[in-house]
Amino acid sequence: MESIVAFFSRLDPVLAAFYATLFTWGVTALGASLVFFFKGMNRALFDTMLGFTGGVMVAASFWSLLAPGIEMSPGEGFVKVMPAVVGFALGAGFIFGLDKILPHLHVNFQMKDKEGLKTPWHKSILLTLAITLHNIPEGLAVGVLFGGVAAGFDGASIGGAVALALGIGLQNFPEGFAVAMPLRRQGLSRLKSFNYGQLSAIVEPIAAVLGAYAVLSFQPILPYALCFAAGAMIFVVVEEVIPETQQGNYTDLATLGFIGGFMVMMTLDVGLG
Repeated sequence: MESIVAFFSRLDPVLAAFYATLFTWGVTALGASLVFFFKGMNRALFDTMLGFTGGVMVAASFWSLLAPGIEMSPGEGFVKVMPAVVGFALGAGFIFGLDKILPHLHVNFQMKDKEGLKTPWHKSILLTLAITLHNIPEGLAVGVLFGGVAAGFDGASIGGAVALALGIGLQNFPEGFAVAMPLRRQGLSRLKSFNYGQLSAIVEPIAAVLGAYAVLSFQPILPYALCFAAGAMIFVVVEEVIPETQQGNYTDLATLGFIGGFMVMMTLDVGLG
């Protein structure tokens, strides 16, 4: 693990963010590749993995984003926490706006429950866009954190950025599967199902590069940017991930998965950061 941290410490921060999110995209593709080996999806296992995703995102929002964002903010008391409040609200508002505009369909929901603007798009595209919505703040978070390390801010570390990328990669595995397998059940070929699954995470490297570049170009925005990503991720968890796990008979397993995901991400961040 130390060799991985050392490798990223030698890279240009924008390039490091790009490489880190290529990894998270690759794990999504790996999850989607299960469609070549399995005919169906065990709902109990899937809901547990989806709960794990939510736990990772919530833990990352605090340990990797909010806490460093508050730590590096100037001032004391209410003044010190204001960048976090503003950034968090803007991040949640940003995803709220995308949620209302971008046509998408949550995993485990029926076509009648699709959200966003009305469109004749096929279910395959709507499912892919739903997971893409998850991945925008995740890629942004990785990029912003790498940018903060390069800018020399206290509270931002290469180990923390690597931990965040690892945690997001772990929870991306079920997301790739979450798109690919339902499409396979609808009659799409294994290859097309895989392509849609992996495509949902291609936005992560793009968001990461933009986040890192923005922080390096205008360093005072870093506390706001970190908390922006946190607000966006928390909105996704509450609006999408948790409801998706509550549609079947395995809500307890999903909750235990959430707890497990939170513990894993917390351990990675504290251990590496």
